[in-house]
Amino acid sequence: MLTPTPLEELLDLAADVIGRDRRTLPAGAAGSPFITLGGGLAQAVRLQARAGRQLGLAVDLAQLLGPAPLADVLARAVPVPAAVPGPPSGAGAVRALLPGQPAALAAERAAGAGAVCRVLSAELAGPLDAGALRRVLAALGARHEGLRTVFADAPHGPVRRVLAACTPPLVTLEAAGAGGGGGGGGDPVATVHGYLAARARQLVGRPGRPPLVFALSRLAGGAHLLSFVYHDAVADSWSAALLWQELLADYDRAVHRRPLVRGLRPGPDTAGRAAVAARPGGLRAAGERAERLRGFPAAVDLAEGAPRPAVFDVRGERLHVGLDVRLRDAADATARRAGVPHGTVLLAAWALAVGRRAGLERLLVGCEVPRRATAALLGTLAPCSATVPVGCELEGGVDYFLRGVACAFSEALGCADLDTAELARELGVRPDRSRPVLTPVTFAARDELLPARVRAGALSARFHHGHAGAVTADAALTVLRWREDPLLRLEFAPAVLSRSRAVRLAGELRTTLAALTAASPHTPVEDLLPAPAGARGLALPLP
Repeated sequence: MLTPTPLEELLDLAADVIGRDRRTLPAGAAGSPFITLGGGLAQAVRLQARAGRQLGLAVDLAQLLGPAPLADVLARAVPVPAAVPGPPSGAGAVRALLPGQPAALAAERAAGAGAVCRVLSAELAGPLDAGALRRVLAALGARHEGLRTVFADAPHGPVRRVLAACTPPLVTLEAAGAGGGGGGGGDPVATVHGYLAARARQLVGRPGRPPLVFALSRLAGGAHLLSFVYHDAVADSWSAALLWQELLADYDRAVHRRPLVRGLRPGPDTAGRAAVAARPGGLRAAGERAERLRGFPAAVDLAEGAPRPAVFDVRGERLHVGLDVRLRDAADATARRAGVPHGTVLLAAWALAVGRRAGLERLLVGCEVPRRATAALLGTLAPCSATVPVGCELEGGVDYFLRGVACAFSEALGCADLDTAELARELGVRPDRSRPVLTPVTFAARDELLPARVRAGALSARFHHGHAGAVTADAALTVLRWREDPLLRLEFAPAVLSRSRAVRLAGELRTTLAALTAASPHTPVEDLLPAPAGARGLALPLP
């Protein structure tokens, strides 16, 4: 029997990740890129991680999501370099902050815990075994350093320590309707989320303790809501999804009296060093990236002429934007025809709606991307995400436009390790405390990170994303669910964008998506819709 070549083994992994037949994928991979074969960002990250873990090969994530045929990208895989050993650091030792943590801690000092507090909850239907849940939390705490990380002030700035042992705390709330002060308009989940948001400081601001907590609430009909409340400095959206996947898998083991996994996962320090060592070609220079973005507006102001606060006001609100299944199916069909992921269609519709509102033909949209270049980082609970500016050009026929947005996202993904402030300096953009630098409008696709529903033992879990009342952008669109009951969320800064204008923008997004998916492949995007009433150019051009 012939030994498979590295390319054949990589193609087998790719087929497994995207659910394709291993016998037929090589023919398609010879001429088609990964994204046209059914792959998206989440599948690309998993393929990259499995290639490193199982085959010892490093695949470039940006190339994987780019326009080159999949076979060509996989043929460029190189051996994963040995991880660079770092200085030993035992439990309790002082450690430098990870990338992203200084900004999260600074945001908390400037605007309070609500600005950096996130909530991801599971609505649990079925009998809940509280003892099993507590055993699961203890196992998770033993497994992940991120759940045992504390922060403290030091003479030269904040530092972090990892405690030797610390079970994530579990607090029990009164019945959802008794929270008081949380609002929710009769929705018990929204009431609990409002209660948690109002008490963010007490929940994640305890000195000497990790800034996170689990909160358990009783709902009607014997159901429960289990909420993971965490600080941006300890986890990102990928980490929160990872945590829920492990928690529910462990709960299933616990209720069936099977052993729980307690082995220590690689910490963010070890995993981070491995990521730097594994990145093919090193980091891309900020100057090179800046050249690609010259000519795009430095800011997109949705305030429509109203004065901005002198300092960006992080207080925010949100709107849920539901889509019917016909529009979802139309978006999926358009994605398949253009050879892009469905997330690209949503990003393109968002860019088009915002661009028309601001009277722009090109704009930067900040997109959330993972910084998880290795198998170790894939399973590490740490803040390893970044929001990077993606240059969207609103021109050409529909399919040309969609492919251009996909390529722009791929280019930005290859620069995820660049500091946005450094990139702004390269572009000659002056510091401005009144607005987010380069990314006042953002997009995130989180629907692939966590299924809408998961079963664990006798429990059925349905997930709900909370809102702590703060924003990091003027307007942020997030895809929460797609396959089942598609749902988007629009978060906005009311100091910049009033609620009535946000409602109009959400309506324009839905209308734009419908027009985009109903048009023929060659219809010019500028002909899809008339400019909304009151739209005008408010862009500040880059030098």
